[in-house]
Amino acid sequence: MSRKELVVSALENGTVLDHIPAENVYKALDILNLKGVESQITIGINLASKIYGKKGIIKIADKFFEDEELNKLALIAPKATVNIIRDFKVVEKKQLVMPSEIIGIAKCKNPKCVTNHQPIKTRFTTIDDGNEVSLLCHFCEKITDVKHIF
Repeated sequence: MSRKELVVSALENGTVLDHIPAENVYKALDILNLKGVESQITIGINLASKIYGKKGIIKIADKFFEDEELNKLALIAPKATVNIIRDFKVVEKKQLVMPSEIIGIAKCKNPKCVTNHQPIKTRFTTIDDGNEVSLLCHFCEKITDVKHIF
């Protein structure tokens, strides 16, 4: 029996986000506001990974991000890697850094928080104890764990 493989075309220029936990790929697309982007986007979900068992990957052609944009992904994919591709070669590899503040992408779990009733952007301070990340709401001072921020 011959082995068949589906090969995804190489990226000439752009950004590759690798080692995203498979269950968080769609959240990553939302965090980076990739809906409606004109660039070609290739998404892989449930790919084999030595780190996670299963991982996700996102390739965005001809798009480069500021570190501030990419670091928001550390909330849902702290071990993700970022590869910058130019002329089909990886010219830079980056690790994500947890931002000290998260604005407008997470939801406060406190049902009474003003951000859940008024058109106010959420604002959190990140608390990273080394094992788990949680968010301290700027408005109600409740702590939300990362599993409940979307």
